[in-house]
Amino acid sequence: MNLPTENNHPHSWQESLKVYSQPRIIVMLFLGFSAGLPFLLVFSTLSAWLSDADVSKTTIGFFSWIGIMYSIKVFWAPIVDRIPLPLITRLLGQRRSWLIVAQSGIAIGLLLLAYTSPGNHLQLFAVYALIVAFSSATQDIVIDAYRIEAMEAEYQAAMAATYVFGYRFATLAAGAGALYIADFMNWKMAYLAMAALTGVGIVTTLIIREPKHPIQADTLAQEEQLISEIEDTVHVKGVLQKITEWFAAAVISPFVEFFRRSGKYALIILLLIGTYRITDITMAVMANPFYLDLGFSKSEIASVSKIFSFFFTLAGAALGGILVMRYGIMKILFLGSILVISTNMLFALLSTIGPDLSMLAVVIGADSLAGGIATAVFIAYLSSLTNKAYTATQYALFSSLMTLFPKIIAGFSGIIVDAYGYFSFYIYSSFLGLPALFIIIYLLKNKSHSE
Repeated sequence: MNLPTENNHPHSWQESLKVYSQPRIIVMLFLGFSAGLPFLLVFSTLSAWLSDADVSKTTIGFFSWIGIMYSIKVFWAPIVDRIPLPLITRLLGQRRSWLIVAQSGIAIGLLLLAYTSPGNHLQLFAVYALIVAFSSATQDIVIDAYRIEAMEAEYQAAMAATYVFGYRFATLAAGAGALYIADFMNWKMAYLAMAALTGVGIVTTLIIREPKHPIQADTLAQEEQLISEIEDTVHVKGVLQKITEWFAAAVISPFVEFFRRSGKYALIILLLIGTYRITDITMAVMANPFYLDLGFSKSEIASVSKIFSFFFTLAGAALGGILVMRYGIMKILFLGSILVISTNMLFALLSTIGPDLSMLAVVIGADSLAGGIATAVFIAYLSSLTNKAYTATQYALFSSLMTLFPKIIAGFSGIIVDAYGYFSFYIYSSFLGLPALFIIIYLLKNKSHSE
């Protein structure tokens, strides 16, 4: 089985644009909103709250490690993929039942944060942020599985782009919206408002239909063969045999299937996944503290870095989805990598200029356009690597690798800023994107992995 990384049947420009009218593609707008809402609330918006509470930059950097929950979700993805929830799964189905539970966890965690002061109860504050991150990561597992299962492979670029639209609407609310509310009222009211917005995802989950979860005959045969081989080796009976069979089918089979299908390129592909987003994740941790330290007000930050960038990100995501349908994934993946590295350099330039609002708009506009293209194409790339028999588990593996190494590196960003300043930090974060660029060049030169 070959990796579908290139578009062998490109669509016309008109067909590429018309795809956004599909009902299930439109649904991704709302599910993307549900996925994007909690992310900033445990990441850059939370960093702004901590900075406002006079928490040190080093501690803020360490707080970003809460986001590692998104990077280790692969460990509980097989449970979400295969284990039904009592009563509710029978009523709603496998995907929708887990979505409701995860979305409820996000809402509860945000309410707990709203009623906690980071200045007085920092450890408890971290625990509540962890609840939000865990629930959010679980929600991501399910939404990713739904997105891939709901439509055929040729629509995945459009599904990814629409998902990014919704995600960015959510980051507008969780970024600019929360900052505006915090600036004119307080952080408690900001997080209470965000908790209320989780209702968007809950209502959407109750409306949508459960997607089909097909398993191809050859995949099922490979899974049964693997289970048989493990049982012959382990020699267990009764309950232990049932547990062994489930573990082999739900946990081992997805990984074995990917490595068999990918062959000698498997490790190279995983290395690309682990390094592609390292630049933007690393620089984003210090974004709001950077703007505040330059002298911008929270309202100015909200207006430019959140609202202004919103439209450029949407344009980039839409363009990325269309370009993938026209030219395939790998070439646009390369373009996205180049753009992200290049635009990140502009932040280093901004650090030497100071609080110039026009320059801030130029830098953030370019960065957002690049990020929109790169995000849409990368989601489509990850989706193309999955087998629908193991959608949730395989995609969780890929998306976990996507953020694990960048999140670990990002945790030290505060130390670098404290020691060397923002200019050196942004130069450093730009160069972190070079490994992914070289890997894409290698894969483009060895096109046999996608033929």
